[in-house]
Amino acid sequence: MRKLFLLLLVLVMVAVVTPPALATNGDNLIGIGPISWGLGGVGIAAPQDAISAVFANPAAMCFGPYCPGSEVNFAGTLFMPNVTGSVTTSGQTVNADSDKKVYAIPAIGLSVPITTDWRFGLSAYGVSGLGVDYRNTGLAGTFPAPPFPAGTPLIAGSYTQLQAMKFAPSIAYAVNPNLSFGLNLQIDYSSLDLGSGTSFNYGVGVQLGALYKPLDMLSLGLTYVTPQEVNYKNVLNLGGTVGSLKLASPQQIGLGIAVEPIKDTLLVEVNGKWINWANAKGYDDFDWKDQWVFGIGAQYKPIKPLALRIGYNYANNPVREHSNFVGLTPAGPNMISVQGNNMPTYYYETFRIIGFPAIVKQHITFGAGYEISKRFAVNAGYTHAFKEDISESGTNFAGQPVTLKSSLYEDSLEFGFTWRF
Repeated sequence: MRKLFLLLLVLVMVAVVTPPALATNGDNLIGIGPISWGLGGVGIAAPQDAISAVFANPAAMCFGPYCPGSEVNFAGTLFMPNVTGSVTTSGQTVNADSDKKVYAIPAIGLSVPITTDWRFGLSAYGVSGLGVDYRNTGLAGTFPAPPFPAGTPLIAGSYTQLQAMKFAPSIAYAVNPNLSFGLNLQIDYSSLDLGSGTSFNYGVGVQLGALYKPLDMLSLGLTYVTPQEVNYKNVLNLGGTVGSLKLASPQQIGLGIAVEPIKDTLLVEVNGKWINWANAKGYDDFDWKDQWVFGIGAQYKPIKPLALRIGYNYANNPVREHSNFVGLTPAGPNMISVQGNNMPTYYYETFRIIGFPAIVKQHITFGAGYEISKRFAVNAGYTHAFKEDISESGTNFAGQPVTLKSSLYEDSLEFGFTWRF
């Protein structure tokens, strides 16, 4: 056991220093680990491994297939976003592709019994991220001079990178064979770079969960995550001055229903989440709206060692479109304040639409797992987020008509293995 905890500590340290990538429900990943991904991100009512139990609903640690023993999961995701942006003004259009990168996102999880009623869990994972890289493209260029002053940037937000990891020690208690409650402490380690250098800081929150099994074939899950604010110093440079920016991971409420009509063979789970972006610090400044997430997943085992998975995940786009925004007033460039930092409205809009295009809605997921032995299993998955566009029109800070547009689609490969002991 001591060696296991030492190994887990090393892997946590590796995970914390490895950057996550552009995310999918707003700037949150739809799930953690290849099993949850393969099931459309579900897991509030019936997670199938320890890592997704800690992430989705810590109370579920008392009822998973890993009970009554112990389990450790090691997982990784190769995330491949494809982002394009454009600005049309003065009769010309500047198009660019964000630098294409493959992001490696690690995740580890552990669940062990303390007594027959209590369980302890521990997990570290990349949970959210967002960003574009239009450096060395036309979008990182300037307006023509004249009529604009020499060196006037075409957009704000040509380079943005938000990265967040969570470290989550968890505990769960089984009140009886049908009901459990869970709690985890979420320690966020996050970084933000908006082109003026990277700022690192920490945030803290908690997740509460409950799971009820009125029937052996039916599971009901409920979870709540508190808001978790992080203050990034000296990162915001949208109006010529560099200021700080506070961003809060939003509060969330999730519900899950899982049915197992054929025991140990067929499992179907449906999840719903409410993500409160509209009241999350920072996201409210950039006028994000609340997001409703729907996920459904099915797992079928045609033979005992083999599991086949399929899922679907839908979430509305949280980024509001501002039609006919005004970049110029009779008194000069129209300005807007973000946490005390004044910036031209035109740059505010380019930052929202081109710099942080968290706009994908629909995901289709596939996965498979194989139990090599009673103690060891391997899992893999594939996720595709379908292409979405966002576009809005207005005027730049010289009063000229302008149209802003972004497009985004995503692919990812997930893999991992499970060791039960």
